[in-house]
Amino acid sequence: MHSALSHPSLRDCRRLFLRNYEVRINIGVHDFEKRGEQRVLINVDLYIPLAQSTPTRDALEEVVDYDFMRRTIAERVAQGHIHLQETLCDDVLARMLAHPKVRAARVSTEKPDVYPDCDAVGCEVFGLKEAA
Repeated sequence: MHSALSHPSLRDCRRLFLRNYEVRINIGVHDFEKRGEQRVLINVDLYIPLAQSTPTRDALEEVVDYDFMRRTIAERVAQGHIHLQETLCDDVLARMLAHPKVRAARVSTEKPDVYPDCDAVGCEVFGLKEAA
């Protein structure tokens, strides 16, 4: 997996990640997809400046909690049917970037059960906040 930490504005960052978070959601544009849930794997990378994510007291409130990623995704998924993976990726990315400590984020989604002759079909998006 390629890391964006080589990007100049992310060199002072820590990367947090959520790998293959499996959700069952109603997603798709075809009629058969609108009638039931599909398995979707979601991956998130958050890039957080070390100055804002290096604990000095070994305390959870000093860092971005992994539950933030899972909870944020669950809240978006609970909103109902989504036509496109691109929409889901964009929505999750925007919510991740809204966290005040997050400088950049990468979100990908995969539908592993669409075609029998490939592992998955999916979408990925990356966002970087403008320097303040």
